[in-house]
Amino acid sequence: MRTYHCFWLLLWAGQPHQSFLTPSPKRTSGFPEKEKVLVLSGNSRRDLHRSKRSWMWNQFFLLEEYTGTDYQYVGKLHSDQDKGDGSLKYILSGDGAGDLFIINENTGDIQATRRLDREEKPVYILRAQAVNRRTGRPVEPESEFIIKIHDINDNEPMFTKDVYNASIPEMSDVGTFVVQVTATDADDPTYGNSAKVVYSILQGQPYFSVESETGIIKTALLNMDRENREQYQVVIQAKDMGGQMGGLSGTTTVNITLTDVNDNPPRFPQSTYQFRAPESMPSDSPIGRIKANDADVDENAEIEYSITEGDGYDMFGITTDKDTQEGIITVKKALDFENKNLYILKVEATNTHVDPRFLYLGPFKDSATVRIQVEDVDEPPVFSRPAYIMEVKEDVPINSVIGTVTAQDPDAAKNPVKYSVDRHTDMDRVFNINSGNGSIFTSKPLDRETLLWHNITVIAAEINNPKQSSRVPVFIKVLDVNDNAPEFAMFYETFVCENAKAEQLIQTLSAVDKDDSYSGHQFSFSLPPETASSSNFTLQDNRDNTAGIFTRKTRYNRNEMSTYFLPVVISDNDYPIQSSTETVAIRVCACDHRGKMLSCNAEALVHPTGLSTGALIAILLCIIILLVTVVLFAALRRQRKKEPLIISKEDIRDNIVSYNDEGGGEEDTQAFDIGTLRNPEAIDDNKLRRDIVPETLFMPRRTATVRDNADVRDFINQRLKDNDTDPTAPPYDSLATYAYEGNGSVAESLSSLESVTTEGDQDYDYLSDWGPRFKKLADMYGAMDSDKDS
Repeated sequence: MRTYHCFWLLLWAGQPHQSFLTPSPKRTSGFPEKEKVLVLSGNSRRDLHRSKRSWMWNQFFLLEEYTGTDYQYVGKLHSDQDKGDGSLKYILSGDGAGDLFIINENTGDIQATRRLDREEKPVYILRAQAVNRRTGRPVEPESEFIIKIHDINDNEPMFTKDVYNASIPEMSDVGTFVVQVTATDADDPTYGNSAKVVYSILQGQPYFSVESETGIIKTALLNMDRENREQYQVVIQAKDMGGQMGGLSGTTTVNITLTDVNDNPPRFPQSTYQFRAPESMPSDSPIGRIKANDADVDENAEIEYSITEGDGYDMFGITTDKDTQEGIITVKKALDFENKNLYILKVEATNTHVDPRFLYLGPFKDSATVRIQVEDVDEPPVFSRPAYIMEVKEDVPINSVIGTVTAQDPDAAKNPVKYSVDRHTDMDRVFNINSGNGSIFTSKPLDRETLLWHNITVIAAEINNPKQSSRVPVFIKVLDVNDNAPEFAMFYETFVCENAKAEQLIQTLSAVDKDDSYSGHQFSFSLPPETASSSNFTLQDNRDNTAGIFTRKTRYNRNEMSTYFLPVVISDNDYPIQSSTETVAIRVCACDHRGKMLSCNAEALVHPTGLSTGALIAILLCIIILLVTVVLFAALRRQRKKEPLIISKEDIRDNIVSYNDEGGGEEDTQAFDIGTLRNPEAIDDNKLRRDIVPETLFMPRRTATVRDNADVRDFINQRLKDNDTDPTAPPYDSLATYAYEGNGSVAESLSSLESVTTEGDQDYDYLSDWGPRFKKLADMYGAMDSDKDS
C-alpha cells in the first residue's frame, strides 16, 4: 500500500502575502478522498482579521510510470474571486507548463499529458495565477507550488562492470579477499527499499562466498590447488527491495584465476638414466639431458642440477638449460676406455625458489642415478712425453743417434706405429728418424755458431690406419765444442813514427772467439818463432786477453821500409787448443816532436781522400737514370719512324666507298686503281707502298704471270701467297682487294668498271643479238647511244 500526503497552502491576499502549508490527512489509496484548498488573502494590511480564501486541488504527488490511457489528473485550482461567471482565467507557468502539464483555464483543473519518470526529473516547480479575462489583469498574486514524482521500483540493479577479473594465490586460507563487486540502483534510495541492494552468489560455491551488503568475494574452501584447477567462474546477483520477493535483480560474472606458488617439489620421471660417450669426445661436449618434472610454473619451476656423488664426480659436469629446465651432462676431462669404461653418478634436482610456508610438504629436491658407458674408438698413437728436449755436440759425425721418441697405440689392439719427421719443420733435412724405433739421428753436419736450436716435429702414425696420427715437438740443442780459433776483435791499421824510440807502445790488440767458454776465454798472444828474433817489433801478452806491440829499435826510415807486416799468433786454453795467426800492418810515417803523424809514404792516414759510400751510391744512381733516358729516347725515335706518312680518309686500308646510285661506280676511282686489279699484267713492278716509309728498299718480287685461261681460284691463291711472303705488303689488318674476274669469256667482261680503262665509247648493239632476256638492257644502252649521236 502506498501512503499519500495532502497539504493546505494558505496565502493571504494583498501586500505582503504570506503562505502556509499544512499536511493533509493520510491517504490509504492512490486516489484523492477530498480536495485541498489554497487560500489567497486579498485584504490590505489594515485588515486585522483573516479572510479565508483558497486554491483547491487533489494532490501534490504523482506516481511515475503512469500506465492509464487518459491524462493523469494532478489537481484543481480555484480562487475565492471566482464567482462562477467565467470572468476569471487560470494561468499555469513553470517546469513543463503547457507541454507536460496543462490547465483548464475555466475550471483550474491540472493534468499531466504523458508518463513521468522520476529518474529523469524528480521535482517540478510551477506557478499559478488567476487573471481577469476581460482586462487581463491578475486578480491574485502569482503563487508557486511543487509537484513531486513518487518513485516506484522500475530499475534493476546494474553492476559497474560486465565482467570482473581477479586472481589469488593457490592454497590460500578461507576468507581470503578476492575482489569486491559493486551494483547501483537508479531508484530513489530515500523512498522505500527500491534502491536497497543485496548481493548473493549464484555460481561458484563451495569455493567462494560473497558478503550480502558489501559485495566482497572471499575464498570459502581451504587449500585450493592450482595444479588441480586454475580457473573459476563465479556469478554474483544483486537484488533490490532488500532481497525480498518481487525485487528486481542483475548479475555479473567474476573470472578468478589461482596463481602459482611453489608447493610442488621436482620429481624425476625415472630413477636411472643410461648414456653412452665415445672416449674421443672433447671437453665441454654434451653427453645427454635429464629433466625433473615440476608441476609449478615460472620461477617456482626453476631447477638447479648438481652431481652430488659418484665415481665420475670430477670427470663430468652438469648445467641447467634455463629455457627447458633440463640438466645437460657434459665431459670435463678426457675419457679413456682402456682405463675406465663405466661411470655411475648421482644427480640431484633442487628448486631454486623455495616457499617456507610449504616446507611441511617435504624436501623440494629429488635425485636420480646416471650411468655413463664409455665407448672405445680408434685413437691415434700417444707419445710418452708431451715434448722432447735433446742435446747433441756440434762435431758429432753424420748418422749419429741423438735421442729416441716413443709412441704407442692406446687401443687394446696395440697396432704398430711408424715414425717420420715433418719436413715443414726441417726444410734442410738436417735430421732423420728411424721409422721403426723412433731414434733421431743427424744427416748433415751441425754448427752451433750458425744455429743453436733446432725445433722439429715428429709424426707417429698407425701402420694399419695412417690417418690415425699424432705429433710431438722435439727441441734439439747443439752443444759447443772448441772448433773455432780466436781472432782479432777488429781490423787493426797502425803506424810507427820515424823518430820513435825503442820499447815504445804503438798498438794494443784484443781477440774474440765464436765458441762458448763456461769458465771464460783465456787468450795468449805471441810472435811466430821464425820471426821473433828478427822482427823490428816485440809483442807483450798482458794476460788479460790483450797484448801490446812495442818498438824494438830507435828510429825508422820510411824510404827503406814504408810498411811492416807483423804476424801475431793467438791461442785459446780450451780443448783442443785452437790458434790462428793474424797480421798487423804497421806503416812508417813522419811525425812531429810530440808524436803526432804528419804524413805517410802512400797517403795520409788521418785525412783520407777516398769517396764515401753515399757519394758512390749517388754517382751510380745518376748513371742509371742517364742510361734509362737514352734507351727511352731511342725507343721513341724508332717508333716515330714506323708511323704512316698518309693519315687521311683516303687511306685504302680503312676506306669505305658507298654507292647509293645504280651504275655510277665507274666514276669513283680515287681510292685505288680498279683496272690494275682487274688486269694483273698492268701492275707496276716498281710501285711501292704509300702509307709508310720503307726502312729498307727491297726489290719487289715479280709474280708469275697468270695466263688468260687460268682459273680465278688459282689467281687469288697466288696473290694471297705473294702478300704473305712480301715484306713490303700492308699489315695483317689492311684491305687487300682481289677484283680479277678471269679471261676467256666470249662476251668478255660485263662490268661497268671496265670503262675505267677504256678511252673510247663502247658499242652495245650486240646485246640485241642475245635474245629476249637482254632486250631491256639493249634498249637501255641503245637509247644512250642515240642520245650521244643526237
